[in-house]
Amino acid sequence: MSDAYKAAGVDLNAGYEVLKAVQQLSGNAQIGGFGGAFPLSDAAVANEPVLVAGTDGVGTKLLIAIAANQHTTIGIDLVAMCVNDILAQGARPQFFLDYLGLGHTNPQQVKAILQGVVQGCEQAGVQLIGGETAEMPDMYGAKHYDLAGFAVGIANRADLLAPTAVQAGDILIGLPSNGLHANGFSLVRDILFKQHAFKLDQVFEVLGHDLQTELLRPTQIYVNQVLPLLQQNLIASMAHITGGGLIENVARALPPKLSAVFEMGSWPVPPIMPLLAELGQLTPTDVRSTFNLGLGLVLIVHPAQLAAVQTILTHQNQPYYQVGQVTVADQPVQFQEASHV
Repeated sequence: MSDAYKAAGVDLNAGYEVLKAVQQLSGNAQIGGFGGAFPLSDAAVANEPVLVAGTDGVGTKLLIAIAANQHTTIGIDLVAMCVNDILAQGARPQFFLDYLGLGHTNPQQVKAILQGVVQGCEQAGVQLIGGETAEMPDMYGAKHYDLAGFAVGIANRADLLAPTAVQAGDILIGLPSNGLHANGFSLVRDILFKQHAFKLDQVFEVLGHDLQTELLRPTQIYVNQVLPLLQQNLIASMAHITGGGLIENVARALPPKLSAVFEMGSWPVPPIMPLLAELGQLTPTDVRSTFNLGLGLVLIVHPAQLAAVQTILTHQNQPYYQVGQVTVADQPVQFQEASHV
């Protein structure tokens, strides 16, 4: 390798070791070429196939992983953010690529990050076909890095989900999140570490463990649980609850003049969210437009399909909650208190 390049801060040998580690972790010896290949014959989609692509990152949750020196789950977040978006379009995710930019290539740190990426791909049933690791001293601090992902799925054009299929009277089914997932962490960090100067080992009784454990919960991947519903055309529309919380994301799954009305109290809210609201003096709108409130995916289902959806989710061992319904209204998303008999 170039001694001059190494003196400038870029260790190519460390990069080659990372490539070998990825090949071993993924079981794909083809990774490392100029591009990744995926055979469309594996997609098993007939009629009029459409490719659905998505790209995303993990945001400032990375700063929590870096501060905790815990990198083994952040790759799961990365895969989840991409494949759940593709799933919400009605497509089956097929393959994934990652991009890792860092200030210094620490092989153990990189291996831990990529272990999470591989694990996320396994959970989603997608193939890791390539990626890029870029060592850029002066761009990032020695321990800092950024992580981005890119995924592609496939579907029949006629099977793609669209807001136009939603009708008044449709049922909202919420699939629980695994905590905060990977959204709102700039606000989370501001409340916990700037406004209150808590440490990652701070234990809150309401959580039952330290902040590090809570904040690094990996994002739930819903692919295997939801694909059977898509295959039987049981879903009218779907929303992956990411940045923008319930308010912004559910609105994207609705046509004009229809409103998703959530019945508060019909599902459990993870305790970290009311804790953040209390510590940060957040309004209900702040919380609903930033966090998922315990729902990582919202399915919109015609009443005639509800029983079939419930049966399949139960068979998949996927917890779910009936959290509201669609009504005629100009405000896309509304919240009402639970009714009591």
